[in-house]
Amino acid sequence: MNDERKTEAPGSSGRMGDLTSDLAARIERAQGKRLAAAGEHGGAGDKNLSGWGRGMRLSSEFVAAIIVGAGIGYVLDLWLNTTPWLMLLMLMMGFAAGVLNVIRAAAQMDKADQPPAAATGVPDDEEKE
Repeated sequence: MNDERKTEAPGSSGRMGDLTSDLAARIERAQGKRLAAAGEHGGAGDKNLSGWGRGMRLSSEFVAAIIVGAGIGYVLDLWLNTTPWLMLLMLMMGFAAGVLNVIRAAAQMDKADQPPAAATGVPDDEEKE
């Protein structure tokens, strides 16, 4: 019944330094695995987007392409003195480029949200019967 217990402070022995270095090594390994997993899925940013975030990304892709097309057309019109024809042409090209950008970005977001193939191949209880 008279068992001796250790009553010294946790930092008084050299073992505490070993524990913290082991903890630091485990944290590094966990962070490396998480970053590797995010790299396999094409980036974690697309996977965790809310509906609002998706809408803002798609709309900004669309509007940016139109503004860039109109800006390039405006500058070409000033340079070549063809007002307003090149601006109108480049505005339409910017619109087409914006639509293509939205389609590509939406496909990329959908691909990032798909569950792994192994998760969809498991039959449910209802399917087993």
